[in-house]
Amino acid sequence: MKPTYKIITLISLATLLLSCNRNDDKADGYGNFEARETVISAEASGKLLFFNVEEGDILQENTVVGVIDTVQLFLKRELLLASKNTIFSKSRNVLSQREVLLQQLKIARTDQNRIENLLAENAATQKQLDDINGQINVLKQQVKSVETQNAPIVNEIKGIEVQIQQVEDQIRKCIITNPKKGTVLVKYMEPNEITSFGKPLYKIADLDEMELRVYLSEPQLANVKVGQEVTVKIDDADGMKSYGGTISWISDSSEFTPKIIQTKEERVNLVYAVKVKVKNDGSLKIGMPAEMWLP
Repeated sequence: MKPTYKIITLISLATLLLSCNRNDDKADGYGNFEARETVISAEASGKLLFFNVEEGDILQENTVVGVIDTVQLFLKRELLLASKNTIFSKSRNVLSQREVLLQQLKIARTDQNRIENLLAENAATQKQLDDINGQINVLKQQVKSVETQNAPIVNEIKGIEVQIQQVEDQIRKCIITNPKKGTVLVKYMEPNEITSFGKPLYKIADLDEMELRVYLSEPQLANVKVGQEVTVKIDDADGMKSYGGTISWISDSSEFTPKIIQTKEERVNLVYAVKVKVKNDGSLKIGMPAEMWLP
């Protein structure tokens, strides 16, 4: 009887320990990994002459990855530059007339001073002074008239310069530059295809740091706060692999448990979304399930 009793006792203890382990091994939250994805779209229309992007590539910030045909924009810019030079020539003619009149006005004022001095010595007449004063007034009016003619020409030149700046900006946007470091997730276009403004070219995400979105019930919120260190675990060949994580965001409103939760009972519960930032060693993938463990 004793051996039988010992066996029963051992089985009972083993069952109790397994039961305790199962309760202790229950994670505080379950969810899936996400990444901040950015869709890079074309900022110009035309043929994609060069596009060096492949799915899985790690692109650095400000790397040139493609070029859209700029021939039509270049020709438009040359046409605007030619128009600007033509209008400049008109302005130069007007300004040369103004310079001639200013020179005549300078000579007339010199004559005016001379006649005033002679009149003071009774060596000139009042009529001579009146004539030179009248000539000066006429020259002043002519200068103003020429300056008035030049004003619309100057405005026209400014308008063409703005158009040239617009075309040059469009040419710059034909050079596709990667805006942020990350891994290419999806490639939407191929070289020699026709693209248009706003059309997606590729999707990129920085996978160096992943975000685990988990859902916690209301009673659990008292034990979590932004900036708190937690443990994140994923399935591994040898069991579970652990990572250090930091809570970066806690939702301020509740929602029904997402459908990814398996049981119907849990899906109808109100929960709060929580994001945990985790440094990626290369093993973490978008959509991968994981567990969050509080200290």
